[in-house]
Amino acid sequence: MARWEFKLPDIGEGITEGEIVSWLVAAGEVVKEDQPIVEVMTDKATVTITAPKAGKVVETRGKVGEIVAVHAVLLVFELDGEGPGAPSSGRAANGAGGAAGDRDGPAATAVGDLKESLPGLPAHPSASPSAAPAAAFFSEKPLATPATRKLARDLGVDLRRVPPSGPQGRVTKGDVESFVRPQGTGGARPGKAGATAPSSARPAGEAPTSALARGGAAGAAAEERVPLAGLRRRIAQKMAVSTHTAAHFTFVEECDAGALKALRARLVGPAAAAGVRLTYLPFIVKAVVAALKRHPALNASLDEARSEIVFRKYFHIGVATATEAGLVVPVVKDADRKSVLEVARDIERLAAQARASELRLEDVQGSTFTVTSLGAQSGLLATPIINYPEVAILGVHRIKEKPVVRNGQVVVGDVMLLSLSFDHRVVDGHVGAAFAYELIGFLEAPDRLLLEMA
Repeated sequence: MARWEFKLPDIGEGITEGEIVSWLVAAGEVVKEDQPIVEVMTDKATVTITAPKAGKVVETRGKVGEIVAVHAVLLVFELDGEGPGAPSSGRAANGAGGAAGDRDGPAATAVGDLKESLPGLPAHPSASPSAAPAAAFFSEKPLATPATRKLARDLGVDLRRVPPSGPQGRVTKGDVESFVRPQGTGGARPGKAGATAPSSARPAGEAPTSALARGGAAGAAAEERVPLAGLRRRIAQKMAVSTHTAAHFTFVEECDAGALKALRARLVGPAAAAGVRLTYLPFIVKAVVAALKRHPALNASLDEARSEIVFRKYFHIGVATATEAGLVVPVVKDADRKSVLEVARDIERLAAQARASELRLEDVQGSTFTVTSLGAQSGLLATPIINYPEVAILGVHRIKEKPVVRNGQVVVGDVMLLSLSFDHRVVDGHVGAAFAYELIGFLEAPDRLLLEMA
């Protein structure tokens, strides 16, 4: 037997540390070579690190949410080089590789992917597997999407006891429903009859009271605490940095979207024939680039350490995308060099990869300006928070039919509100307004974009 310390590998991209998002193994567990062992978040991407060797996990170091430096010890393995003593559960004999010299053995692999869920956030407090019946299924750290976790909470189901059927051992909604269905009676809705009532439920007529007033186990049962970890933690950190660093001011104006709407209607068919779903966003991205070329301060960043404004000569446009884990910003690189169709194809691909947890680290880095939209849920207006260290962001709102005045006549027009937030340390008010009207000019007469194409 030999012990071997596994260290957080150098994932690249100049990364020096990572946050532990989820442990996929536990002390005492026998793992196979290339088996996923831990998920670590770096910047905006979560990487799944696999075991470089087979062996038994003796110790895991670091809790979920802790920051670990590259080359710091993550796990301690017990390697079996004796062959005959190796258990049949898949631990491979390593011969001479199991000796102390294994510290220089094969490196672990780190596969980048932006998770659709926040792994490692247990829906219930930890409990010892011995507390479960001997024949019952138990997983200390079940994998499930937020939607599945919510369903489990609503039905009062402990996810740790639900046998998974999804990929990589993920618990699905169907697994949760199947788990509670046998416990129901007659035609009752799954989970309502046999499952334990959700902790937040209270008898009819009982007035809500605070957890402090209830005290003890009853008070604790009315609350649920999960670590602020993974992508949610990164979003919180970035938003806090942005709001406490950039001097935000917002400019809102209407845009007559009639010509843009008509242009898109004409091009939807040809785009579909090319295999691309054409939305308004590609036109907006191209209009943003055209306006940025005339107002370079909006495509800049502020290097506070050197007290320098950095004017970027490239145009990498971030397009905010909602996922179950939170808001991510995939980046359309070199948007100035691409056609509307190419930008549309990039946006569609990046959005699909974000929701399918397939984004690479480089897909979410390097943006110079960000566009965000809530689509049909965009409301009247909003004040978007700058994607720091950028100095400006565009919020796009839903096109609505509203009365407008044209040539002295009140007619029904297609109106879209645009909200632009700027960092006042770099962008003066009149510069931000000039950029906004430049952008609106391109959107109201989108044919002008042909003149701006490289």
